[in-house]
Amino acid sequence: QVQLVESGGGLVQPGGSLRLSCAASGFTFGDYFMSWYRQAPGKERELVARITNTAGRTTYADAVKGRFTISRDNAKNTVYLQMNSLKPEDTAVYYCNADGSWHFGATYWGQGTQVTVSS
Repeated sequence: QVQLVESGGGLVQPGGSLRLSCAASGFTFGDYFMSWYRQAPGKERELVARITNTAGRTTYADAVKGRFTISRDNAKNTVYLQMNSLKPEDTAVYYCNADGSWHFGATYWGQGTQVTVSS
């Protein structure tokens, strides 16, 4: 069975940091692009960051560029999102995504973890 389990969310003050983790199982992790998305209440889900399966090339939303870093450890089947200099507008549910659609016809989502940035 396929599973993506996010962890590391919580309440943090503006300017603080959090590190999100997504543990994957049930599929060949190293064959999939991994991404973090986020969604605030009443807003569209948006791509935050993406990392390729092997080359490690990354993509970031303009709103987080320079503050967030996505990384992956294929040996541990885990993708991370290091979030620094957090702002209130970063408040959202953050979702882990595994994308192998172009070769495997499969995309998987985690259940999400809440990040709240507030003083």
